[in-house]
Amino acid sequence: MGVRIPASLQEHQWVLRFLPFLNWAPRVTRANFESDLFAALTGAIVVLPQGVAFAYIAGMPPEYGLYAGIVPAIIAALFGSSWHLVSGPTTAASVVLFSSLSSLAVPGTSEYITLALTLAFLVGAIQLIMGIAHLGALVNFISHSVVIGFTAGAALLIMFNQLRSLTALEIPRGSHPHETLQFIADNWQDVYWPSVIVGVLTLATGLLIKRFYSRMPYMIIAIFAGALVAWIFNANGAHVATVGALPASLPPLSAPSFSYEVWRDLAPTVVAVTLFALTEALSISRALAIRSGQQIDPSQEFIGQGLSNIVGSFFSAYVATGSFNRSGLNYDAGAKTPLAAIMAGFMLAGIVLFVAPYARYLPNAAMAGVLFIVAIGLLDFYHARQILRTSKNEAVVLAVTFFSAIMLDLEFAIFAGVLLSLLLFLHRTANPVMLIRVPNANSPGRKFETLRPGMRECKQVRIVRFDGPLFFGAASTFTEKLTGLERRSPNIKHLAIVMNGVNYIDVTGAEALIYMAERYRAAGGGLYLIRPPEPVMKRLKKGGYLDEIGEENVFTSKTDALRTIYRKLDYGLCQDCNRNVFVECRRKGKQEPREEDFDDVPEAAGQSGPPEGSVAPA
Repeated sequence: MGVRIPASLQEHQWVLRFLPFLNWAPRVTRANFESDLFAALTGAIVVLPQGVAFAYIAGMPPEYGLYAGIVPAIIAALFGSSWHLVSGPTTAASVVLFSSLSSLAVPGTSEYITLALTLAFLVGAIQLIMGIAHLGALVNFISHSVVIGFTAGAALLIMFNQLRSLTALEIPRGSHPHETLQFIADNWQDVYWPSVIVGVLTLATGLLIKRFYSRMPYMIIAIFAGALVAWIFNANGAHVATVGALPASLPPLSAPSFSYEVWRDLAPTVVAVTLFALTEALSISRALAIRSGQQIDPSQEFIGQGLSNIVGSFFSAYVATGSFNRSGLNYDAGAKTPLAAIMAGFMLAGIVLFVAPYARYLPNAAMAGVLFIVAIGLLDFYHARQILRTSKNEAVVLAVTFFSAIMLDLEFAIFAGVLLSLLLFLHRTANPVMLIRVPNANSPGRKFETLRPGMRECKQVRIVRFDGPLFFGAASTFTEKLTGLERRSPNIKHLAIVMNGVNYIDVTGAEALIYMAERYRAAGGGLYLIRPPEPVMKRLKKGGYLDEIGEENVFTSKTDALRTIYRKLDYGLCQDCNRNVFVECRRKGKQEPREEDFDDVPEAAGQSGPPEGSVAPA
C-alpha cells in the first residue's frame, strides 16, 4: 500500500508544483521500497570511488567529490520529476570546472574552492529561474535520436574511463577513447593481470546473476565477489589497488562568494555550465523515462536541478548535475521511485562517517566491473536499429551525436545533436509539401488525388495543396515552386490553393500570396484559397492582405471554388479539350455551366492528407 495523499492537497496543483514529491509518494509501496533500498545501497557504495575520481579531475580535495554526491542528490530527487535521475558530480562537470577555474585560482586552494561553490550557486540560480519560467519545453528540441546516440556514446565513455582501474595503468585522465587504446597498446606489458581478473570476474558475476536471478541485488553481489577475489590475490602476495581510506566527516557548512567581481569573472562559465548541465540532466531523464515508461516534467526537473545546486553550495558541494553512471546504475539496480536517490544520499553520508576508512578494502577493479555492467545496460540496440531503418535524417543525427560523444566532448555531443536536429527541422519546414491535386476519373465520386503519370490536369485550372507553415523560411520555396509550375504551363490562368494544412502564416507568407495573386490576375486569371484555417484568415484580415487577394476568392469547399472558377474559364479552349478532368467538362464548353453540373462533385473529395513527396509533374 502506497503513501496516501489527502484529496484536498491533490486538488491544488500549486501545492504539487512546490512539493512535487507528493506526486510519486503513492508509488512507495512495500515492494517498491525494498527495490529502492537495494538500489540505494548499491549506488551509495559505487559513488565512493567515483566521487574521489571526479574531485581529482575538478581540482578539488577528494572529500568534496563525496560531498557533491550527498546533499544535491537528495534535493534533486525531492524537487525533480524523474523517478531514476541521480544528481551529483560528473566527469563533464568536473572537467569544465577545472578548465574554467584553474586560470582564476590554484586548484585545491581555499580560493579555488570558494570559486567552485560560487559557480554552483550561480548555476543553480539560473536553473531555478528557468524552471519557474516554464522553460522546460526546451527539452523538446532534444530528439529521440539525440538521446539514443548520446546514451550510447556515454556508455562507451564509461567503459573506456574504467579501463584505467581495470588494467591498473596510469592512463592520463580525460583521455579520449582512441588515446586510451593507444596508451594500452604502448604499455600492454605493464597491464596488471590480477586487477584485470578481478574486474572481469566482477563483470561476469553481475551479468550472470542479472540474467538468471534478476530479482537478486546482482551489483552488490558482484562487488563483494570482486572484493573476495582481490583479497585472495592480495593474501598471496599480489597488490590489487583499492579505493583507500577516506575522511570520515559530514559535508561542512560553506558559503559562496557574493562579490560582484567574482560573479563577473564567473559569468561566461556560469552560462556554459548551466546549458550543458541542464541538457545532460534532461537527456539522462528522457533516456531513462523512455525505458521506464515515465512522463517527465522538464520544467520541474529544472527546478530540482537548480535547488540542488543552490542548497549544495552551502554544504560544500560543487556543481552537480544528472549522473549517467549513478542514474543508469540506479535504474538497473531496480529503483522504482526517487526515494532510492534520497536514501542513497543519506547512506553515502553514513558511509563517509562510518565506512569510509574501510574503503581501503574495496578494489578499484571491482568498481570498474560494476560500471561496465551499467554501460552495457545503457546500449539501446533495439531503438538504434529502428531509427536506422526508419529515417536517414534521424540516422545521421544519431551517428553525429554518438561519434561526437566518443571523439570530442560529451557535452559537445549533445549540442551537436540538438543543433543538427534543429537544422534538419528548419530545412524540412523551409521545404514544405506542395502537391498538384486532380479528380481521379477512375475512382468512385471522382476523388481528388495527387497528380501522377496517367492522370490529367485541366489546361486552365490548377489545384495545389500546400501543407506546413507559410512563413519567412518557406515563402521563397513557395513562390519558386508556383512560378516554376507557371512557366511549365503558361496557359493555366487560375490557381486554387487548398490551405487547410497551413497551420501558420506570417507577414512574409502573406506577401507571397499577394505576389502570386497579382501574377495570376495580370495573366487574366486569379488566385483562390480553399479552406484556410481560422488563425490564417485572422492574420490575412488583420494585415489587410485579404483585401488584395479578394475576399470573394476565399472558399470553404472545393465545390464552391470550382463553381466560381468554372464560370471564368475560356469556353473556347474547353470545346477543343478532350481531357475531361472535371464532371463539367463533358459539356465541352457548349454553354454556360449550370448548378446541377456540380451535384456529383463530392465535398469529401480530396479531404485525406497528402502522401509524402514534392510537387508532382504537370
